[in-house]
Amino acid sequence: MARGARRAWAVLAVLAAVHAAGVAPALADGMPSEPAAAPGVAEHEGREGSNSPSPEASPTDRTIGIKLLDAPEDRRDDPRAQAYIVDHLEPGSTIERRVEVLNESSAPMHIDVYAAAASVAKGEFAFAADRTANELTGWTSLDTSGLDLEAHETAQVRATIRVPKDASAGERYGVIWAQTAAAPDRSHNLAIRGRVGVRMYVDVGPGGEPASDFEVEQLTPGRSKDGRAELHARIHNTGGRALDINGALSLSNGPGGLRAGPFTARTGTVLAPGARAEAVVPLDSQLPDGPWSMELTLRSGTVEHTSRATATFPRTSGGTGAVTASAAEQGRFPAPVVAGLSALVAAAGGFLLLGFRRRRRRR
Repeated sequence: MARGARRAWAVLAVLAAVHAAGVAPALADGMPSEPAAAPGVAEHEGREGSNSPSPEASPTDRTIGIKLLDAPEDRRDDPRAQAYIVDHLEPGSTIERRVEVLNESSAPMHIDVYAAAASVAKGEFAFAADRTANELTGWTSLDTSGLDLEAHETAQVRATIRVPKDASAGERYGVIWAQTAAAPDRSHNLAIRGRVGVRMYVDVGPGGEPASDFEVEQLTPGRSKDGRAELHARIHNTGGRALDINGALSLSNGPGGLRAGPFTARTGTVLAPGARAEAVVPLDSQLPDGPWSMELTLRSGTVEHTSRATATFPRTSGGTGAVTASAAEQGRFPAPVVAGLSALVAAAGGFLLLGFRRRRRRR
């Protein structure tokens, strides 16, 4: 084989290897799973209106739970879609989802079920007060508004979301709530309410769903006022859907070769499309300053990114440390990159085939 042909084959092999890596990336070791504080329970709001719950409404005696039973087939690998109603719908379409409500107490209980508004702002999924409505709740109907459940009994509630044909494009947010209340008694003049719910992230628009993605723009080591080491990660939602960020941090190559972690990122960071917010990983107050080799893996649903850095934590509370080197890697190549690599491999293959045919004709 001629020297030029051998070089061309070597280039093609490298391109093919890179292309394969882009299509099927390896999973990161120790990748944290989606948070699940309680099986199937998506949200929990504290009881309102009393500093001292009555015996009839104590947290141990009056406990309810809720979980989503259905998820789209094309989202079965998305852990967010197993806990929340996450979907992309075209105007004029209708979907149905079932939730299961559980009376976890040892006494019969009446439970109200309803949909209420929510929003995503300042890095949080914010619940509207009481039964506040919005566009999404106006499209959502439930097959019942109340349940009377015996102790430890469950019941299913069917939710139907009908998107009008003239609905504008964009993502809407809401919650399907299950709520119980204890009436005032002789000892307490105020009612006590508790509710749990399943979030709704419903995007509307023609054609395919907007892509989900994010960037970790900056890592900042610090110490809180109580002396606990923390890592702050500034995240930019570069996609078209809201994100629920979770993940974990591992430390290595510390003083004396120490290793630490993984430390779980504080949950609750939610970013609207285009928004920026911080994810915080709380560490230990006794953690040495460093320097440390850090590996932070963050993800939302099926999208994940890993950032690596060498950093030192500050000695004083409330201070900011230093990052001396950092790098980020994609959890998966974006589709345009994969398409470009595919085209490059195909072009290289065509060039080799053409050169081979010319050589045969000369012989």
